[in-house]
Formats: sequence, structure tokens, C-alpha cells
Amino acid sequence: MVSRIHKRTAMYRNLQLLRSIRYSHSPPKTSVLLDVSNCIQGLKQKLQELNELKVATARKIADYDPMPKLEVEMQEEGFVIKVLSQRSCQGLLVFILEAFEELGLDVLQARVSCADSFSLEALGNKNNEDTGALDAKLVEEVVSKAIQNWREVSQI
Repeated sequence: MVSRIHKRTAMYRNLQLLRSIRYSHSPPKTSVLLDVSNCIQGLKQKLQELNELKVATARKIADYDPMPKLEVEMQEEGFVIKVLSQRSCQGLLVFILEAFEELGLDVLQARVSCADSFSLEALGNKNNEDTGALDAKLVEEVVSKAIQNWREVSQI
């Protein structure tokens, strides 16, 4: 008899706890239990959707690894070289500057950002030591090769 009273008291406390969680003041036990059951099913569904979204996002991030975009323009002062990437490219600047040195370009002016994304806009001019002619296509090829070398090194 005492155990029956303890069970009934425990069940009453649990029912009150469920009512307080769902802010339900409905007297019938079945409506409170159905309400809580529906809430649990909804939460399970939301959790499953979030897990699927997390997996899909992880796949997209792993698949999304594009090469930085490169633009080279010829101007009166020299070449304007623009390199843009949506992700931070640690070490890329060194490879690009080595490519400038290989071409014999002096950097007259540059603007670089490496925080969340990578962006470089540089104005380069041919130095007078080498008399070979430079065109935008050659500069683009050499800088593109430097970007590819950086990518190979950074993926190791």
C-alpha cells in the first residue's frame, strides 16, 4: 500500500514537472502526455534536420576549395595584379612575391588583406636590369604557376 502511494506521488510530481516544462495547465493527464510527446517528436525531427545540415555543410566546405582568382591588367605605369580568394591563404603572398622577383617586377604599390579572405592588389613595374619584354599574359602565367605551387605545398 505504501509503495502504491509513493508511485502515485512520484507520478503526480512528474506530471507537474511535464506541465511546467510545456506551460500546460490542462487537467487531463492524457492531453499533457500527448503534448509532451508531440514536443519530443518535433525536437527529434529538428535535431535530425540540424545533423543533416551539419553533414551537408561539412561536405560542401571540403569540396569547396577553389583556386584564388587572378587578374592582370597592363597600364601605363606597369601591371596591376589582383589576386582574390574567399578563404585565408596562409603563405600565398610569399609565393606571389617570389614570382614578381622571378619576373623582375618592382612593386610600386600594394594592398594586401589576409584576415578572413585573401586579397592582393599590386602595381608592378619592370625594373631596368633585364631588357626582356613583359606582357600581361606572361605575368599572368608566372603568377598562376606560383599560386599552383603554393596550393601543392599547402595541401601536404
